[in-house]
Amino acid sequence: MTALLSIENLVRHFVAERSIFGQPKVVVRAVDGVSFQVEAGKTLALVGESGCGKSTVGRLILRLLEAQAGRIWFEGRDVASFNSEELRAFRRKAQIIFQDPYASLNPRMTIAQTLMEPLILHAITEPGRRRQRVEEILKLVGLEPRFAQRYPHEFSGGQRQRIAIARALAVEPKLIVCDEPVSALDVSIRSQILNLLRDLQQRLGLAYIFISHDLAVVKHVADDVAVMNLGQIVERASAPELFAAPRHPYSRALLSAIPIPAPNQGRNRVLLSGEIPSAINPPSGCRFHTRCPYVIDRCRQDEPSLAADHAGHPVACHRVDELPEFAVAAPGSGARSATLDRLTAAFTAASEVRAAAGVDRSGVGR
Repeated sequence: MTALLSIENLVRHFVAERSIFGQPKVVVRAVDGVSFQVEAGKTLALVGESGCGKSTVGRLILRLLEAQAGRIWFEGRDVASFNSEELRAFRRKAQIIFQDPYASLNPRMTIAQTLMEPLILHAITEPGRRRQRVEEILKLVGLEPRFAQRYPHEFSGGQRQRIAIARALAVEPKLIVCDEPVSALDVSIRSQILNLLRDLQQRLGLAYIFISHDLAVVKHVADDVAVMNLGQIVERASAPELFAAPRHPYSRALLSAIPIPAPNQGRNRVLLSGEIPSAINPPSGCRFHTRCPYVIDRCRQDEPSLAADHAGHPVACHRVDELPEFAVAAPGSGARSATLDRLTAAFTAASEVRAAAGVDRSGVGR
């Protein structure tokens, strides 16, 4: 299947400090050779610690930032070659949902104005039908059409994020970059937004790039996962493969740190030690070698390439085929999957109770 989006060796560095002569003095290597593909109707999750370059990748794809090197292909066309008219058409097909719903909506515009703006900009609907289209979009995200004349400050965080999702859907996109869309929300609201995103994907055939540091959320929504460390992808795999048996030592450390509400259930922990490197001055060789428990001299000198291991998915590690087998949950415990299953069942039961009580998904009584 031809990929909807394909990026190759994407690079973006930021100048943090210049000399008195204007020359770059301190450079942050935010994105340093990232490659992956996203298929139509699928979700690719970008995960990693804060500052690893996830959000920068999302902005580079949409050309909110310009890449210094690499290629971005959308529907088989090079995004860098687009003129202004072609770029506008591309941005209708590729949208973004930002992290903070309190900052991403204009407080001076009503919800109707917010949703009507992209309709006018892209000339999507006839002027006489735009108000009807706004009502349809609000219903699509679980909000009442009567909310259209209200302002953002009159809504909760979860409702504001629904409005942000509605704004992205207004132009009928094929790809949406979800930049930590639930990290600013209460836990009780997160499941509603995640279920909404999943329902919309199934109904509209959307592709998502889901950026998150919350791996429990990623397991719930992603088809494929790319793990980032210091501006580079160190492992790519399907979500079931990665969560069942992560291959890269960094991936293992990330997954073992997922908090679970059952601390007595056994799990394999990876406790990292050593120096935490910076994207300003990344270490030579493998960028994880300062914290890796399996480091050898080669790791300090040679940078590993992202190549398929014996399990069949790409891993950037010199010793990947020498590492011992690893599962996040301790043998026989089933802690991770059992916990997630219980949480999913609880969310489903809560939704059924709310529906029986006549309360819609936005938390407003019908």
